[in-house]
Amino acid sequence: QLQLVESGGGLVQPGGSLRLSCAASGITLDYFAIGWFRRAPGKEHEGVSCISVDDGNAYYADSVKGRFTISRDNAKSTVYLHMNSLKPEDSGTYYCQYDQTANVRAMCEMGLFGSWGQGTQVTVSA
Repeated sequence: QLQLVESGGGLVQPGGSLRLSCAASGITLDYFAIGWFRRAPGKEHEGVSCISVDDGNAYYADSVKGRFTISRDNAKSTVYLHMNSLKPEDSGTYYCQYDQTANVRAMCEMGLFGSWGQGTQVTVSA
């Protein structure tokens, strides 16, 4: 079974940058699309960015387009979320998920996952 662990969160000022990591263990990451989701206090989970198995297709929520970049390094069994020009509204707990799908847009927009890991906290504040 594939297990994912998120890291890299922290406190950053508006306009700053962070790089989140999603490290996989258990089985190879090669066969799965990976997505980053976030949850702000009092809100539902939101799909931020999802990337296909072969790295050829990536989806971004409108709110992060042009600021966030998702990438994967299958050799290191890790998926990254590079976040630039951070805004206070980007604050929340960030989670990664996996799915055997070619439709990364649906994966992100629907976000139908039965359980969520511990995530990593991102706080954007002056």
